Amino acid sequence: MNSNIKLLSKNLSYSFKDLSLLKLALSHRSIGKNNNERLEFLGDSVIGYVMAEELYQRFAGEDEGNLSRYRSLLVKGDTLASIARQFEVGKYLNLGGGELKSGGFRRSSILADAMEAIIGAITLDSDIQQARKCILLWYKDKLDNIKTLDLKDPKTRLQEFLQAKKFELPQYKVISINGKEHAQIFQVDCYVKELKQIVTAEGNSRRLAEQKSAELMLEQIL
Repeated sequence: MNSNIKLLSKNLSYSFKDLSLLKLALSHRSIGKNNNERLEFLGDSVIGYVMAEELYQRFAGEDEGNLSRYRSLLVKGDTLASIARQFEVGKYLNLGGGELKSGGFRRSSILADAMEAIIGAITLDSDIQQARKCILLWYKDKLDNIKTLDLKDPKTRLQEFLQAKKFELPQYKVISINGKEHAQIFQVDCYVKELKQIVTAEGNSRRLAEQKSAELMLEQIL
């Protein structure tokens, strides 16, 4: 992990009083017990609340269904991962040997989890109002243009793209299931025959892992 995390703090537009919180937020579970999963749990709740409140205030005329779709689009892992890439969070991640070798610093699921953990770290280092300021700053363009964003899920978008090219539909295959029954991690391959492309993603359900693998495939081919 890049030791100069003060630069990351600056890029995030937040100055940590306790840099150890940021270090913890960047520590993936592959390094052992002292990892970012608890901060990720907190950050997930904070961003969900902040987005719900902001959307409620911004779109007074929208019904619950549209507000829920907007929120889902904004807080999903792929969106968080894209923000993490803007800040080059992958450069600062603390990963175990296996994840380093497999390129974990590029994986959307790991980047998204780290972004949630960073939100949790800011909340603890300051308060939820400061976390809200950061989140709304990072999401400004997405919030301003929410109605122009594609609300279709990645599997649908990938399918439509391939159908337009008259290609075969993508093939999804579960290659591993790890963890205890109540906290399983599914690893899924997505394969596009005509493009001879294969990508792998993971999620806490088969459906989520397939969605993430479809998003990764779209990133490669678009």
